[in-house]
Amino acid sequence: MKILITGSSKGIGKSVSEYFLSKGYEVIGLDKLDSAISNPHYYHYNCDISIDELPEINDLDYIFSNAGTQNSGKDIDNNLIGAMRVIKKYSSLKSLKSILFNASASARSGFEFDEYVASKAGLVGYMKHIASTLSNRGITVNSISLGGVMTESNNTVMNDKDSWNKIMNVTPLKKWMKLDEINEWVYFLLVINKSMSGQDLLIDNGEYNLNNTFVWPK
Repeated sequence: MKILITGSSKGIGKSVSEYFLSKGYEVIGLDKLDSAISNPHYYHYNCDISIDELPEINDLDYIFSNAGTQNSGKDIDNNLIGAMRVIKKYSSLKSLKSILFNASASARSGFEFDEYVASKAGLVGYMKHIASTLSNRGITVNSISLGGVMTESNNTVMNDKDSWNKIMNVTPLKKWMKLDEINEWVYFLLVINKSMSGQDLLIDNGEYNLNNTFVWPK
């Protein structure tokens, strides 16, 4: 069994890649950064999915469209257009069983950097389009919209005591998600799920609709 993971060199993408490798999958990673994984069943391509020619891949079972940037000035190119290019390239593969997009809780709340919000909201809409398009082939297509996640990219706010306290004050479960939990969500939605498609799952420790507050140090 083979999975393609974009943005595989750090954070969520790296963690999910290692999780699937631990379960015996072949993993193909696409990332602008060099490989951070050493495993004989991991194949890495240095690739900017928003502009570079994508590699030829003959068979895939699963796609986790994860690559993304935040407040980069190119969020729409990287997060939305890049994801669209990947799906257009590989969704015709006959072996494909499931696709999962990494969206964001910001796609629903609108609370965060403007282009980031727009890119992730667009991704949810695109997910629904692809789910409809591929439904006649029995391919499930969904997205996850995560709230706070304990990753290196969020160190700026996690390491700022005042900001972190403000976040916890509006987060009902008083926690952010860890990477090992995300691994299991991704595995369930791609591999175990056979009947849900076209859905965006909000996983945010209860924050949405309770007290949306975007906090970032000045």
